[in-house]
Amino acid sequence: MTVDGRMTVDRQLPTQEAHDLLDLTREIVDKELAPQAPAAESAAQFPRDLFRTVGKAGLLGLPYPEEYGGAGQPYEVYLQVVEELARGWLAVGLGVSVHSLSCHALAEYGPEDLKRERLPAMLGGELLGAYCLSEPHAGSDAAALRTRAVRDGDVYRVTGTKAWITHAGYADFYSLIARTGEEGPHGISAFLVDAGTKGLSAARPELKMGMKASTTAQVIFEQAEVPADRLLGAEGDGFRIAMAALNAGRLGIAACAVGLAQAALEVGTAYARERTAFGRSIGEFQGVSFLLADAAAGIEAARALYLSAARLKDAAKPYATQAAMAKLVSTDMCMRVTTDMVQVLGGAGYVEDYPVERYMREAKVLQIVEGTNQIQRMVIGRALLKG
Repeated sequence: MTVDGRMTVDRQLPTQEAHDLLDLTREIVDKELAPQAPAAESAAQFPRDLFRTVGKAGLLGLPYPEEYGGAGQPYEVYLQVVEELARGWLAVGLGVSVHSLSCHALAEYGPEDLKRERLPAMLGGELLGAYCLSEPHAGSDAAALRTRAVRDGDVYRVTGTKAWITHAGYADFYSLIARTGEEGPHGISAFLVDAGTKGLSAARPELKMGMKASTTAQVIFEQAEVPADRLLGAEGDGFRIAMAALNAGRLGIAACAVGLAQAALEVGTAYARERTAFGRSIGEFQGVSFLLADAAAGIEAARALYLSAARLKDAAKPYATQAAMAKLVSTDMCMRVTTDMVQVLGGAGYVEDYPVERYMREAKVLQIVEGTNQIQRMVIGRALLKG
């Protein structure tokens, strides 16, 4: 069904408050995000003010407790908000997912006084976060990280380089995973690091094929002094903390992929209705209508999968395998759908007059971040073979 030419999605939401949140999100998307996206992406301009807008609307802290400034919403609701944001502008939808990932370690494992001091500003949009796990030599193999934090009295001195960090240079805080002990996963710890920490700097932004408005860069630690009370959890808990965050983050990427694919399908459907060839709309030809039908079916299936995994998380049941499945299926689907919508538009899809060429470029990174899709297949395969 359509409203003002835009496809709408029938959703089963648990409360009226959740419906209201989604309506608010759509309003922000249509009035603020979508109109600004093309120019900002072309100019590689980071939309910092929009994250403040989203935060003031209460959308940055949806899955976190109200006592710390969050909204106390289930993950099932939060992810549908992320999907809508990504439909309007992937840089913002993915940015919200990364920010939520960055808050996870403090919210779940931080000391109570630090949570009460920092989380309200983090969840309200005043502070923007980044998640520092990957390194130049250790992307998917996170347990091989080399960035080291050495205890020196009341501080840890951190030395090393983190790579592919979303919001690097713009973030107000960094959720850092660093080595404090032996090699392997048991010698890794988690920290909350302020952006103004002496010895912390961001390198030149990477020159990417897509999502150019979302800054990605290395973060460099040169004997950076991190107060010892910024340790989150105990020493040696960092790998477990990081993996728990990534499971949730994979669902955020799945939601982003569904939102981006939805945006591409809306453009393709509208074009197929309006463009004529041989005396009729091109949508009347099976070669086009089947591409649209396959896209719509794939989007619905991927959405159902990520929501199913979210409900497991909300019920405090194991969901890591389902999160890997959702991330794998949704992002592969998104790559296929965005490519097919370029095909629907033909030559018009290959130029910047329409956004589908940008959507296709943006879709590729979703198959890589939060663990490549090859890693997701390994996670799923191992779960199956455990029996």
